[in-house]
Amino acid sequence: RKPSAERGRPIVRDGSAALLAASRSGCVGPAVARLPPSMFFHIELERELLLYPRHFGPDIRDLLQRKLIEKVEGSCSGRHGFIICVTEILKTGQGRIREGAGVVTFPMKFTAIVFRPFKGEVLDAIVTVVNKMGFFAEVGPLQVFVSRYQVPKDMKFDDKSNPVSYVQNNLDDQPIRVTRDSEVRLRVIGTHFDASEIRAIGTIKDHYLGLIC
Repeated sequence: RKPSAERGRPIVRDGSAALLAASRSGCVGPAVARLPPSMFFHIELERELLLYPRHFGPDIRDLLQRKLIEKVEGSCSGRHGFIICVTEILKTGQGRIREGAGVVTFPMKFTAIVFRPFKGEVLDAIVTVVNKMGFFAEVGPLQVFVSRYQVPKDMKFDDKSNPVSYVQNNLDDQPIRVTRDSEVRLRVIGTHFDASEIRAIGTIKDHYLGLIC
């Protein structure tokens, strides 16, 4: 599973393939020429694992590797981002007894693919919640909020529809409707990083953004 990219360098250029595919759909226009930095990185990380003596045995190294994957994959670090997958175990250190606790700590060094959003990033997202304040959308593990002030001026909230939606009427075509489970293209305009959580706000009020057919 080891990617070909150098460690610590971006391995996926965000937007190029997705934007090109969307341009062919005819809904949001051609691909945007200027692409933001990559949001996927292949980096080296370290973690400590706790193990009780009852788990010691000839397969302890395999057990530590399984526990590491279970612990870190899908987790979030405010510093590095969402850990998507562990790609390689580089080193399993010598265990150290923790006094008074009856457990042993093992330092682990490994490489992983992480997902870290940046301001200005263009992303494809799935709408999960729509209300009069705006809508929430998910980009993998990241939740993005798009305020009603960050949708086009002619797109109005329709609380009479089922499910509720934001509607933009066109003279010649069917109305454009953003509702739950819609796929939209948005731009990240702000991020907030906590120790174990990343949140973002976005906009569809720009050229080539909005509903994807």
